[in-house]
Amino acid sequence: MEALWVLGAYVLGLGASALGLPPLVGYLAAGFGLGALGLRGGDLLHELAHAGVLLLLFSVGLKLRLASLFRPEVLGVGSLHLLLAGGLTTLLLWPWLDSSAWYVGLGLGFSSTVLAIKLLEEKRELSTYHGRVVVGILVLQDLVAVALLAAAGVKTPTPWALLLLALPLLRPLAVWVLEKSGHDELLLLFGVGLALGGGSLAEAVGLSGELGALLLGAVLAGHAQTTELSRTLWGLKEAFLVAFFLEIGLGGFPPLDLLGVGLLILLSLPLQLAIFFALFVLFGLRARTAFVSSVALGTFSEFTLITSSAAVRSGVLEESWGALLALVVAASLVLVAPLNRRVHRLYQRLEPYLLRFERSGYHPDREPTRLGQARWLVVGMGRTGGAAYKLLEREGERVVGLDADPSKLEAHRAKGRRVLYGDAEDPELWERLELSGIKGVLLTMPDLEAKLRAVEGLRRRGFPGLIAVTSYHREEDPIFERAGVSFIFHPFAEAGERLAERALELREVGEPARQPASNVEG
Repeated sequence: MEALWVLGAYVLGLGASALGLPPLVGYLAAGFGLGALGLRGGDLLHELAHAGVLLLLFSVGLKLRLASLFRPEVLGVGSLHLLLAGGLTTLLLWPWLDSSAWYVGLGLGFSSTVLAIKLLEEKRELSTYHGRVVVGILVLQDLVAVALLAAAGVKTPTPWALLLLALPLLRPLAVWVLEKSGHDELLLLFGVGLALGGGSLAEAVGLSGELGALLLGAVLAGHAQTTELSRTLWGLKEAFLVAFFLEIGLGGFPPLDLLGVGLLILLSLPLQLAIFFALFVLFGLRARTAFVSSVALGTFSEFTLITSSAAVRSGVLEESWGALLALVVAASLVLVAPLNRRVHRLYQRLEPYLLRFERSGYHPDREPTRLGQARWLVVGMGRTGGAAYKLLEREGERVVGLDADPSKLEAHRAKGRRVLYGDAEDPELWERLELSGIKGVLLTMPDLEAKLRAVEGLRRRGFPGLIAVTSYHREEDPIFERAGVSFIFHPFAEAGERLAERALELREVGEPARQPASNVEG
């Protein structure tokens, strides 16, 4: 049985990738296909799927800033969307469900945490402004989901749930254990233990395990080693999430007489996306941020499956409705996932129409238009970008950095460096940014698409200076060359070459075998 799960997920995931779709679309198709053959998931698949979701939410918690949850564009947009979208869906379903329509309607106002975060993570956008807004709204929705579970007669929070507010007090102990865990399998076990332990703790006090995993991850947020911990968990998390998408498909198909209702629910999805966009613009965000965030949130949520399954068990809903909602959620993931992968190019096509809705005045996600006296621009202020900035500054060059991650901005500004907020994938950034004094632009972001869009924006402006990019895979080089890049740097390969050159230099001049380590930190 387990071999069939893996084989089906691999074959159809590979097929989806060949068609330019996210592999998760293939995993969902595999689940429905295996379900049609009469196979069912069972306890093992369920436990693997649950572990994958806990690891995903724990990874999000590692990057979470709780202060961002109290921003107007998170609380305001998240709350109003649930009221508006939930109310409209309730009216839509009232002829079939009567008084229980409000329960299903509100549940369909949730967005998919797994899909949104997984795709934002793949595009390295979790730490961007719109990524933080999306995560904040997803956390808010998760809290409402807990209330819905209580309304269905399950997972009623106990008075002990208030103890979760004391979790930040565990930070010194958690940090101490993290630092003692090293860099190998002990670090992996530490992360898995915290994720699963946070889930079990929350469930023990009547809350959702997903919320507990996220909160325990947030206890460690901001520590220097959390990036390494997140990378260590990545492969295990991705493998377990395959089980989650398989389990959705294996839930089976609803009765034929309900398929028309399911289609009606799916047709309401663009309306929910439009409500998100309108609210984001109303709260002062730029049209691009509003659109990208809306598409990321434009799906039905796996929490709808959790709440509907609880409602079926408690008699609030009939079992056939549980199967229908599973199909609707899966269909929304299949439809919206490709849009998320192409959202930046899609916005570029729709920009003339969407800009008409953008409000004038102050925007909290504003980007710079001038770089002052800078002669060099470093885009992506991670380790490589930070080192490049440091060398240019040491050589007496006037340099400015650009990044969309607020934690990196704070870290570099604390060192006295001039680093500005900016999203390299935003075409408006390159259209409005004054580049007349810039001699060269260094693109050091890890994401290929982000670098290509930045090169495209620079060349569209007619930028005559040098454009250098980092490339982590040789097969990317022809793509960069066609885009018009001036220089390609391979950090891993060329770092090894530089190490060998340095070793030979030391041998030739008769230097001692032991040398103090050079500081290459950004």
